Amino acid sequence: MPTFRPHSTAMAAALIAAPLIAGAPLGAPLGAQTPAQSAAPRTTQFPTNDANLQRIWRIGMDSSQIQPLAQALFDSVGPRLTGGPGLLAASDWIIRKYSSWGIDAKREQYGTWRGWRRGTSHIDLMQPRVRSLEGTMLAWSPGTKGRPVTAQAIVLPKFKDSTEFVRWLPQARGKIVLLSPAWPTCRPSEDWYRWSTPETMARMDTAIAKMQQDWAVMTDANGHPDSTKLYRGTGYSLALGTGTLGMRLEKAGVAGMISSRNKLSAFPNPFAANDGRGGFGGRGRGAAGGASAHGGGGPGASFRPSPDGGHEMATTPNGTGGWGTIEIFETYNTIAPAVTLTCEDYGLVYRLAENGQKPMIRLDLDAQLLGEQPAFNTVGMIRGTEKPNEYVMLSAHFDSWDGSSGATDNGTGTLMALESMRILKQAYPHPKRTILVGHWASEEQGLNGSTAFTEQHPEVMKGLQALFNQDNGTGRVQSLSAAGLTDIGRHLKSWYEKLPSFYTDSMSPNVVSWSFNDAPTGNPGGTDGAVFACFGTPSFGMGAVSWNYGPYTWHTNRDTYDKVVFDDVKHNATLAAMMAYLASEDPEFISRERSPGTWPANWPANCGKAPKKTRPRL
Repeated sequence: MPTFRPHSTAMAAALIAAPLIAGAPLGAPLGAQTPAQSAAPRTTQFPTNDANLQRIWRIGMDSSQIQPLAQALFDSVGPRLTGGPGLLAASDWIIRKYSSWGIDAKREQYGTWRGWRRGTSHIDLMQPRVRSLEGTMLAWSPGTKGRPVTAQAIVLPKFKDSTEFVRWLPQARGKIVLLSPAWPTCRPSEDWYRWSTPETMARMDTAIAKMQQDWAVMTDANGHPDSTKLYRGTGYSLALGTGTLGMRLEKAGVAGMISSRNKLSAFPNPFAANDGRGGFGGRGRGAAGGASAHGGGGPGASFRPSPDGGHEMATTPNGTGGWGTIEIFETYNTIAPAVTLTCEDYGLVYRLAENGQKPMIRLDLDAQLLGEQPAFNTVGMIRGTEKPNEYVMLSAHFDSWDGSSGATDNGTGTLMALESMRILKQAYPHPKRTILVGHWASEEQGLNGSTAFTEQHPEVMKGLQALFNQDNGTGRVQSLSAAGLTDIGRHLKSWYEKLPSFYTDSMSPNVVSWSFNDAPTGNPGGTDGAVFACFGTPSFGMGAVSWNYGPYTWHTNRDTYDKVVFDDVKHNATLAAMMAYLASEDPEFISRERSPGTWPANWPANCGKAPKKTRPRL
């Protein structure tokens, strides 16, 4: 995701490695416009007399269905965890929707994944006072089997090594173990930068850095993870939730476990100059503030330290971890339930335990582990008339984490593709090339659905003219980018030049830029479009404005319908429909001549294969 999680790490590297061929008028702003620019209405101009483009524009902008589609998908259907009943219900819903528009759509199973049904989560502090706590189960957590569990909460100590940890385990039996540190503040760092005195800020920086040091993965003399110690000296890891440590604790008979993965970030580390390690604060891999597919973290702060020790605005304000937001991932426990709490309530329980006040926690959790369930993509098609064996594809992952509604990750990308297909079916019902849409499963578990599609459909990979992927939140697309095939650039430039001024006028707040790098992309990346780019097919990333995606909605408990910016998604769906139309109508097929440079020696085998059943990430 270009503003937070790159749409392709390979493409991002290529943008650095080779000269850029770029479009959009010189000086085209990619950020906010002045109030005068934003307020002044502009008449959209079309550089050609193409009636289909104008028809796409009218349907997309004047009769958008984004809002009712979003309400149905996010509020009624809900989140879409791979292997769970929510993804199946969403697939049924979207197939019915396509059918009502006269578009063929179906499920394509490629394997299985562990199934799970989420029910209700009630987490309560019972002693020394009563309070309902804000939190929920991690995905795939066992429940309490209809009988609430009440137990004392204790903090996971720090051990010298795994031998000491094993000796401690009997003390944890029947207890609820707290697996994360408690942050000394739950205010975003932006608040501290804005309101604190330098002395107060320095004290907070130090407190947070010490906390992170104390909870960092333990390393050997060479700075590598020490396999005999790892997390807190246990010899086990947390991975994205409770990892192997959770499995060892449940084997020891704990009653449950609680973690908290906060979105807080961007506090300076005062020990960095002395090679201090801020650690990851119980968050697994990935430094606080960095985007990592393996270990959480948020983007940089809206404010950042300046070279002279003061504070200055970051060039791209992204927030610093929104109030009350936590990341909600997974557990591999099968007996002991695993829940997560918000920063505030986790800190409450932690402080009570740390100060010997013996907090008693009641867990009443309804969940069901369903075993291996079908894993599938949902694929739609408008068949081509002149070149049916050449393909243009709209791409967005359909699955989500289920701690919220999955609205901006990646429900808004799903809506872009869905609405684009509706527009195309009305405006361009008999395309030259076949237009496909891929709603991928299991992106969140490692790009599994899109990778499986590349294996199942060699004919599409051979005949793919263009794929447009969006997976970076609700913001309006502001860039189109590609790399890997020498021939892409001239085609992208040609399509861009036919777009209306709404997207190309440098004074428009909706301006979109384009870029192409004639450099290799033969490495897997961070979202589904990168899968197709890795295999050397024309894949176009659609980078969007942030809307504080990283701090507030990416993988969090706050990713809900109300966070959708409907004008921006309408912008995206109309743009995607136009790009698909232009790619379909292009008289030439994009050549497969690979860009010059060093491609991996084992390419394309290095692009990977999709697992056929659950592949644990521990």
